[in-house]
Amino acid sequence: MSVSTHSPEPGIAVVTVDAPPVNALNVKGWFALASAVTDAGRDPSTHVVVLRAEGRGFNAGVDIKEIQRDPGYGALIGANEGCAAAFSAVYDCAVPVIAAVQGFCLGGGVGLVGNADVVVASEDATFGLPEVDRGALGAATHLARLVPQHLMRALYYTASTITAAQLHHHGSVYAVVSREELDETALGLARQIAAKDTRVIRAAKQAINGIDVQPVHRSYRFEQGFTFELNLAGVSDGARQEFLDGKGK
Repeated sequence: MSVSTHSPEPGIAVVTVDAPPVNALNVKGWFALASAVTDAGRDPSTHVVVLRAEGRGFNAGVDIKEIQRDPGYGALIGANEGCAAAFSAVYDCAVPVIAAVQGFCLGGGVGLVGNADVVVASEDATFGLPEVDRGALGAATHLARLVPQHLMRALYYTASTITAAQLHHHGSVYAVVSREELDETALGLARQIAAKDTRVIRAAKQAINGIDVQPVHRSYRFEQGFTFELNLAGVSDGARQEFLDGKGK
C-alpha cells in the first residue's frame, strides 16, 4: 500500500493511492492519505491538488479484514478516526481538491469524493455506500453532497450504486470521460485553477467552506456514533464476517 505525491506541472500536486487489489485502505493508509493531502495544500507552491488512484477502482472503503482480525475495537476505532481525518483533509485542504474517479467508489471513497471541490469520473465509475450490508453507518453526510436528499436515502437504505452519468445529471460530477482521458481531464481542469492567483483561490476555498450549509465534520462523527452502537450490540461483526465469507450481498 502506498500514498505518493508528485508534481507533474508547476502548481499542481497529484496525490495517488495504490493499495491493491481494490484500494481498500487500512488504518495506516487513511492517515497517510490525510497527511499527503494536508501537506500538499500547505506547500505554498501548490495551487491545486488532484486526488487519484491506481487500479481498477478508485476506493473500496475500509479494510474489513483488518477490523475482523482485531479481537477488540482498536482497528474499528482506528478506521473511523482515519476516515474522519482523510475526509477532513480533503475538505480543509488549503487549495481546491479535484477527485479523479474510475471504476468503483464505495464507502470511504464516497467520503473522499463528497468532500472534494470538483469531481471528474470515467464512464465506468459507480458510487455507493454498502454500509448497511456491513453492519455500519457513515458517509451519508458525503453522499448527500452528491445527490438530492430523497435519492440519498434510497441509495443508503438499499446499498445501491449510482453511475457517473447519473451524478453528472445532478451536477455533482463535473465531467464524465473515458478511462483513458480521465487523468488528462483532471489535469486540464487543474491547470485552469493553477493559473489563477493562488492567494485569491486559497481565500476562496476558505470562504466557500465558511458558507457551507452542512457541518460535514460534526455530521459524519454523529453517524459514526451509531456504528459504535451496532458494534457493541454485536450486529456489525456478523455482517462483516458474512461479507468476508462471500455471503454478503
